Amino acid sequence: MADWNTRLEVSVNGTTVTPIESFTPTYTTPITPIHSIEADNVGALFHPQTATFTMTVKAIGASVATLAKMAIAGTKFNVQLAEAKGTDWSFKKLLFRDCYVTSANPSNAVMDGVPIATFSGIVLGFTAASDMEAS
Repeated sequence: MADWNTRLEVSVNGTTVTPIESFTPTYTTPITPIHSIEADNVGALFHPQTATFTMTVKAIGASVATLAKMAIAGTKFNVQLAEAKGTDWSFKKLLFRDCYVTSANPSNAVMDGVPIATFSGIVLGFTAASDMEAS
């Protein structure tokens, strides 16, 4: 049974800013088929890969204000796996480098529970061979 001792977190210059409640990455690897007069699908044209994300964090403490300030200032940050102990995560290593926030919804007022802030952004530094390792 998993004991969930790992988490994703936002860090700037090696310092943790906040843990992440949820993280949804999107990878695009656009490929266009090439056709000729003689035949279809004779090759492929590869376009640059892109990675974007949406993350939510609990809007408690100064973390959301820090992320909103980073968004406005255009500060780059890393999203990384932080494993305290155990083997309950699907990855041994996961790192998204040089991320920027492209949109922010700092939080909505709620009557019960903790407000959630949502941030979307882009990942400029990610290489599957060196930044991702499965358990």
